[in-house]
Amino acid sequence: MRDQYRTETEYYAERRIKRNRARRRKEIRRKLLLSAVSFCAAITLALCLNGFLSNAKSSEESIAYKYYTSIQIESGQTLWTIAQTHMDEHYQTPEDYVREVMRMNSLVDEKIIAGQHLIIPYYSNEFIG
Repeated sequence: MRDQYRTETEYYAERRIKRNRARRRKEIRRKLLLSAVSFCAAITLALCLNGFLSNAKSSEESIAYKYYTSIQIESGQTLWTIAQTHMDEHYQTPEDYVREVMRMNSLVDEKIIAGQHLIIPYYSNEFIG
């Protein structure tokens, strides 16, 4: 192998050049791999932060507006039957609805009289402006 080189110095210089080329290729590959991993990590982080910071609601969720209406009590009606008729999923229990109706109408107990008017809350997806 040394026969094709003129001197021993040329032989060692050629070997050094080949090693340097191989080392540079490895460095370039390492830098490219590091850049690709960094890019993927940055994209993943951006997507995660966007998901956490986003206040967007899905289209399945609709906005419900709270309104109030006045009703006239009919014979035999109680606050509990009114709750069964008018409350929806915005209240956890009928008791919560009855308490709100009592508070809104300044009732000290659950006694209501036929012909009396009460203000009751209800929710609607329509905006009445």
